[in-house]
Amino acid sequence: MPRETESDDERGPGESEARMLHLAGGLRRFSRRSLLVGTGAASLLAADMLFTRKVQTERRVNQILTVQDDVAERFFPRASWILFPGYKTSWEESQWILGSLRGALNKRGQLAAVGYSNLGLDVDKIVIAVIEHVRAHKLTTLYFYGHSFGGMLATQVAARLKELHGVEVAFILLDSSPASRRDVLDQSWFEGVVFLYESGFRFPTVLRGGYELGERVLHKDERSWGKILDQTMEQLSPIAPSSVLIQSESAYIYHFDPTRFVGKLGEAKMAFIGNPWDRTVDYESARDSWSLIFKANMLSSDFRTDGARPAHASPGWNPSIYRPIIEELQDELVPLPSRGGKKTAF
Repeated sequence: MPRETESDDERGPGESEARMLHLAGGLRRFSRRSLLVGTGAASLLAADMLFTRKVQTERRVNQILTVQDDVAERFFPRASWILFPGYKTSWEESQWILGSLRGALNKRGQLAAVGYSNLGLDVDKIVIAVIEHVRAHKLTTLYFYGHSFGGMLATQVAARLKELHGVEVAFILLDSSPASRRDVLDQSWFEGVVFLYESGFRFPTVLRGGYELGERVLHKDERSWGKILDQTMEQLSPIAPSSVLIQSESAYIYHFDPTRFVGKLGEAKMAFIGNPWDRTVDYESARDSWSLIFKANMLSSDFRTDGARPAHASPGWNPSIYRPIIEELQDELVPLPSRGGKKTAF
């Protein structure tokens, strides 16, 4: 009498074998999809890691970032604006600011910005980067744009260039720049960051991300929700300034003493612009401090960026407000040579 199993073999697989075959087929399909998805994710991760490593490697040193402008290069081959970016401003945002102001800045010089090293703010190395750029491009006329705290740095670099290299800056524009830590409105957070930095503590990304979001929500009246999300994500991307750089910028602001550079700027002309509705820097205090301390150099402090949002140092977001102010300051303080009664670069 034949065994039951042998009879089943002749009729084909039984229920248990069919279920196993079905599961095996599903597993094969699942495994294939998983493999494809996993491979794609791994490729994206590897590409992101390579990009991040490339960015981090490039940004270990200070660099002078340029924005090409054919008009400026043709009519002002020996003159250049140099932007000193503000607090937490990335290399890309610095170039974006220059691009936004191109129509005004290119009427006096070429366009460049200082890209700060992610290893931390080092004034000596920034001075070296600037003078090497000046010599490489044979520049004879310099205009400094101090964006927020960058105005502090622009002033110090201008003094060092004259002292060490005999190079005198023609014009320093201070955009909502605090003259000292006393002009910064958020003293509690500001002092905490400096204390932790000088104690050797470095902010992890998660903690920094929470702060970035909270800071922007706090000032919601100055930004749309889309802008809040964009700015927060920018600060968490591989191209954002490092936490070390941000903390060192805070320490620089905290210890900055403008009186050290009085009488060391030569004939450099200075101008301050700002916004009374600024919730980052005390507009009146900063304006009055710069005007009093550098009274020999300060020639204008009356221009205001009313209507700009955010109110603090936002030329990239509000070029239509900033460009006319810059053009008027240039015409008034650094006029072009006259030709038949009309001043023009063309």
